[in-house]
Amino acid sequence: MSSDKEVDIFRDTPVRLLGYANEIGEAFRPLVKKIWVHASYGVAISYVAADTFDKAGKTYKNPFISDAVRRSEVLKVSADTLVWQGLASVIIPGFTINRVCAGTLYLLRKTTKWPKIVRKWTATGVGIFCIPLIVTPIDHGVHFLMDNSLRKWLGIPCYLDHEAEKK
Repeated sequence: MSSDKEVDIFRDTPVRLLGYANEIGEAFRPLVKKIWVHASYGVAISYVAADTFDKAGKTYKNPFISDAVRRSEVLKVSADTLVWQGLASVIIPGFTINRVCAGTLYLLRKTTKWPKIVRKWTATGVGIFCIPLIVTPIDHGVHFLMDNSLRKWLGIPCYLDHEAEKK
């Protein structure tokens, strides 16, 4: 099976799942010590940094008319990747799962007489269940946000326009 599209290890393979480590940490927050939640953010942030360095390195290897243009393009790609991954992989989904679990715990505490450990496990299960449901809408929302802000300011082609051209 041949394809002229290069496989992006950080977006097209299971390595992408490392970006969701903090959502797993947030889902398990009711059950584990904070250090484990913080460690999950460390994994996700390391993933974001690795993707940023990967994109910067690939851009650096491209031919440019001058070193100044090369530096400029590397900075643009780095900023785009860092901001997109930071929002789409860490900040927005982490906050979302945190609030889903907190809301679930609150509702269960107010509406059931379940033991605390059952409420915590239920909130964790709800959080984990929600992760695949939030990924695509958040990714699309962040692309829309960046296409209409940072990417315009940096002069980077809009992702959604680029995807439409591929089809």
